Amino acid sequence: MNTHTAKNKCTECGRCFGSEGALARHRRSHSGEKPFECTVCGKRFATSYNLVEHSRMHSGVKPYNCFVCGKGFTRSHSLNVHMRVHTGEKPYKCSVCIKAFTQSGHLKSHMRVHMEDKPYNNAELAVHRQSDSCEKPFECTVCNKRFTASSSLVVHSMRVHMKDKLYKCLECDKAFHSFACFKCHMRVHAGEKPYKCSVCNKSFRTSSNLRQHKRYTQCESSPRYKCNVCGKEFNQSVHLKVHMTIHMGGKPYKCSVCNKSFCMSGRLQQHYRRVHSNAV
Repeated sequence: MNTHTAKNKCTECGRCFGSEGALARHRRSHSGEKPFECTVCGKRFATSYNLVEHSRMHSGVKPYNCFVCGKGFTRSHSLNVHMRVHTGEKPYKCSVCIKAFTQSGHLKSHMRVHMEDKPYNNAELAVHRQSDSCEKPFECTVCNKRFTASSSLVVHSMRVHMKDKLYKCLECDKAFHSFACFKCHMRVHAGEKPYKCSVCNKSFRTSSNLRQHKRYTQCESSPRYKCNVCGKEFNQSVHLKVHMTIHMGGKPYKCSVCNKSFCMSGRLQQHYRRVHSNAV
């Protein structure tokens, strides 16, 4: 349900947006307006960000560099995809044979093998394509973030944009949207840490903190790669290289708008959302 005022409301379709900039960008989807033109090839774009990204094709500038092998990329997304080569991550899994891939395009090509022998009906194929190709049809009307499932959009709206927080802590007056978050918070006051590492016996308040502990300390496996600066250990060399950027001061992820640099791609994306989200 749209709870926003008509201040930033589209007169064409009635959708509301959290800022004038977001509304202006949306209006171009109706008008087809593309005010930003490439001075080299004449191609036009709806946003200045897309023009900046496109311009790198002509200039050869690749501001996003892999700190493992040094390969450069014009887009931060391309660097994130490339990093899967080093980490071994394969997020796109086939629901038929459980085979996994680093890119959604590879999964789509693979699915043709199954469709020849076991064709899906239209409904099943639509669900499969949506879940495995990163299609995100559900858009938040406040911040324009997109989701693959309507339930994920509902959770996002409750946690990020809803003002009412029903679950209030009697100890510190902090409030939460969900009971799960409230329950997790209460462990701070109770001193409860129910999630214990089976290797080092260190305890944590949440299962995600335990998983993070295992991922970065790698209690369960060897050999370990040890940082010669602070002594922290890892079971994969790529994790050690990521960690070393902290000591080296390396910041390979550069903002294309203001040139500010960051040591992690996640922090660059966070910077875009906080600082440049209203840039038109």
